[in-house]
Amino acid sequence: MLKPQQLRQKLLDSVPLLQAHPDSLTLLTDSGRIVSTLAASLSFEYHYRLNVAIAAFSGEMDGVIVPILDWLRVNQPDLMATKEKQRDGFTFQIHPVSDTTYDIAIVLQLSERVRVTRDGTALYIEHVAESPPPQDDARPLQLYAHGRLISEYGA
Repeated sequence: MLKPQQLRQKLLDSVPLLQAHPDSLTLLTDSGRIVSTLAASLSFEYHYRLNVAIAAFSGEMDGVIVPILDWLRVNQPDLMATKEKQRDGFTFQIHPVSDTTYDIAIVLQLSERVRVTRDGTALYIEHVAESPPPQDDARPLQLYAHGRLISEYGA
């Protein structure tokens, strides 16, 4: 599975507090299942819940949510496309630790397609990317909250 590491990198690149304290970010998968059919190919999909935990966070919650939405737009756009997936595809909880810090628990319902092809007696595995976003979808480089720059990152 590739998406957990990709999201980890997006958050580390986008959230300055995580850059300073990368050990406060934990990603765990659970409730995983494989979806496959009796088709001629052994291609399949991973379906799983990704738990994103950020310990003792003291920044703007928006500074975490917006980079995740930006990542989802490219890597799991179906979470934004239907009412059902909007309802339970991206959930969160906040747990106060002190007056200025809180733990964040985010749950994302993700999937990844894997194409398996045969060439003679060999099998080849390829992780299939999501359909690309529209060409006029400009990628943000800066994130502001309350008129203040809180993050700068690349596409």
